[in-house]
Amino acid sequence: MIFQNRIDAAKKLAKNLEWLKKDDPVILAIPRGGVVIGDIVSSILNIRLDIIISKKICAPLNPEFAIGAVMPDGRYVSNEETTNMLNVPQNYIDAEISTKIKEIERRLIEFRGHKKYELKNKTVILLDDGVATGATMFAAASWVRNHNPKKLIIAIPVGPKETIDKLNQIADEVIVLHTPLVFNSVSEFYHDFKQIDDDEVKQILIKHHK
Repeated sequence: MIFQNRIDAAKKLAKNLEWLKKDDPVILAIPRGGVVIGDIVSSILNIRLDIIISKKICAPLNPEFAIGAVMPDGRYVSNEETTNMLNVPQNYIDAEISTKIKEIERRLIEFRGHKKYELKNKTVILLDDGVATGATMFAAASWVRNHNPKKLIIAIPVGPKETIDKLNQIADEVIVLHTPLVFNSVSEFYHDFKQIDDDEVKQILIKHHK
């Protein structure tokens, strides 16, 4: 175990993000666990917290294996190598994209009240509680890039080197506290990795958007 819980990880991550305060950045946290991280980092550094919602598309018959992710504007970021290897039908992907877009829109209204973002020429910090394949984070980063930010920083407590190397290709900088040689799942690096529900996410966002 590297981190006691998400709060512990967030406090350690905040120390590595202090240098960005001068840029007046905005944090975009990925629900649900990333919002807990974002809550602490935002409070410590006194910078704005928002969320970004993407939904994984998983392989047929394997709900744990992501083949891509969908963003609020319908942008689909595919892991083409995996999709081709598994020979995933295009009609399956199209149907999943349609379903996920509706879910994303519902959650954006529920959590934020609207779907608009203003990220142009801003320094954006993308946060989550960790990455494995990085499908969701890569999709989110690609979406942020499309909004022409001044700078894109990805900040996470833990992730495998292979994924971090890929994220470095799209971000201006990736800040990661721990890159283990052997990686099975994000949860194995937390003593307490409890499930976060939507109500907790809502309460965090209400606190930051009074």
